[in-house]
Amino acid sequence: MKKALAIDVGGTKIYNTIIDESGSIISDIEKHSTPKNYNEILNIFRSIIKKYENEVDVVAFSTCGAVNNANNKILGSTGNIAKEYPLTDFSSLSTKPVFLENDANCAAWAEYQIGASKGCANSVMLTLGTGVGGGIIVDGKLLKGKNGAAGEMHFKMRTDKHRKCTCGSWDCFEIYCSGTGLKLTGQEISKKTDITTYDIIEGKESGDAVMTEIFNRWQNDILEGLIGLANIFDPDVIVLSGSMAQFVDTEFLTCAVNKEIVTTPTKVVKAAAGNYSGMIGAALLAFGKDF
Repeated sequence: MKKALAIDVGGTKIYNTIIDESGSIISDIEKHSTPKNYNEILNIFRSIIKKYENEVDVVAFSTCGAVNNANNKILGSTGNIAKEYPLTDFSSLSTKPVFLENDANCAAWAEYQIGASKGCANSVMLTLGTGVGGGIIVDGKLLKGKNGAAGEMHFKMRTDKHRKCTCGSWDCFEIYCSGTGLKLTGQEISKKTDITTYDIIEGKESGDAVMTEIFNRWQNDILEGLIGLANIFDPDVIVLSGSMAQFVDTEFLTCAVNKEIVTTPTKVVKAAAGNYSGMIGAALLAFGKDF
């Protein structure tokens, strides 16, 4: 059975482990803080690969940032990692084949192969965290677009330039439906600038009326986005992952989405592939690549 050294690269943490063809994690998971300095990031990569490359058949990166269709290059800076990171020559890091894919796409593939969307040829996966990531499966294939940047969740939620998004545009889905979006909605409704997502979730769970109103506004913003995505892609299932997904009511969202869409019924579920789905998806995608 083939093995992959899987490396998950984020703006704050880098994880690595070894994964087999079944998607099973078969070694300890190691965690490193992501350095601000680009050369230090490269040194972490080299150290990990030197330690494990003789044990594996391929090195598979799950990474922040859009990845080209050749799966060997970052297309542009993500803003949460050293600005030189997209210049990385990943293939030069190992004597073994090196595969690279966007982290949300990797997580979507893991869900499709072993998780909540297993057996569903058409699915949309959203990662609800500090921001919002997206991965889309169409007819059993990962939707990449002409250059590899498909699946970015930066479509408009309103047109009056109410909130500036991290991408530089206004009123994107991400700036309303992420953890950041929940906090901003909380500030607008409560008029408290120091409110946190923790305050909102804790208050909602204890029955506080204002915090419940904030949460419901945020969840309804998510609903509006899901309606649009369901109408465009007609998915079997919409999978919600990430740190904020644990708080949403998927039964409510499923019912509400299906009342509004003009396509066929779908369902909204929470991710099931686990916290390391990015590494699992990267490995499984790499195993299917003809190097």
